[in-house]
Amino acid sequence: MASGLNMLNRGALTLGIHCQRTCRTVLLSQVREKKRWMKAYTFIMAKKLKLEGPPPPKPRSQHPNWDYHAEVQAFSTRLHENFSLDLLKAAFVNPCYVRVEQEKRKALSVDSETTALVLKDNIELSKKGAEFTQDFLTDWCRASFPSLPSEGLLSIVRHLASPEVVTHVARNLGVEDLTMSAEFPVPDDVLQSTFMAVIGALQESSGAETAGFFLRDFLVTQLIGKDLFDMWTVVDPMGLLVEELTKRSIALPEPRLIRAAGASTVLPLYFVGLYSDKKLLAQGPGETLIAAEEEAARVALQKLFGYTENRRPFDFSPPQQQQQQPRIQSVSSN
Repeated sequence: MASGLNMLNRGALTLGIHCQRTCRTVLLSQVREKKRWMKAYTFIMAKKLKLEGPPPPKPRSQHPNWDYHAEVQAFSTRLHENFSLDLLKAAFVNPCYVRVEQEKRKALSVDSETTALVLKDNIELSKKGAEFTQDFLTDWCRASFPSLPSEGLLSIVRHLASPEVVTHVARNLGVEDLTMSAEFPVPDDVLQSTFMAVIGALQESSGAETAGFFLRDFLVTQLIGKDLFDMWTVVDPMGLLVEELTKRSIALPEPRLIRAAGASTVLPLYFVGLYSDKKLLAQGPGETLIAAEEEAARVALQKLFGYTENRRPFDFSPPQQQQQQPRIQSVSSN
């Protein structure tokens, strides 16, 4: 019995010594997750970035795995439009890019025949696209807001065709990545002309109707959530309201103070209502009586022009569905 216990104790001791040696070898063979030089390297690179600033942006064409022909085809497929690839490629070539490339080739001291760049710029396509865009937006605004005067229509068209709106749409559609320009990031005027050239290419490829749907889907939708008087600056809204009511043979408006709050404080608030023939036309708030009266006049003008916040949404459905909707409504009403 005693010999058995001795053997057991010897076995346990031998196992403990073996485990201790193994643990020592494991501890000695451990590898750090981060190298010792990583901290100094990271510190130096952060200091260099702070001193020199971020690197200049590079166009997408200078990144690896770039296939221009495939990207142009993907652009047409992504928008579900049938572009002519030759016209679409020409729409992305700007005159500044052609001029800079020719100067670079001439600087290599090569004869003129060799340095000739066989590329057609997008000047003609840009002009056609800009003219078509102006005509389409004018016709669409006149059909959608028949009560709006000509000044208001021109203000809406000018807003939709402005460089801010056009460049915003163009960048979100990926036009900037395909634009051939002498500078990067692409300037707003170059990007706007490129987008107009894309519209011109679409008009020549698929017709005016398809190009109109393209403008409706991407440019006209920028009116959603936009206030009328953010686009149209009216200096005297009350005078314009009186003029519009006179044209419609409606009694002139009478401003009345509806309610007020905090008149003796730093932040007063007044509500002025405009009445015509004992009927409330509109009401508006303001920090002063004059400001509240002008705001009420703007609200009344929006109601007269049919440009209110609770107006009927724009119908962007296909033409076939637009013809079927009245029939469905008539059947459901019966």
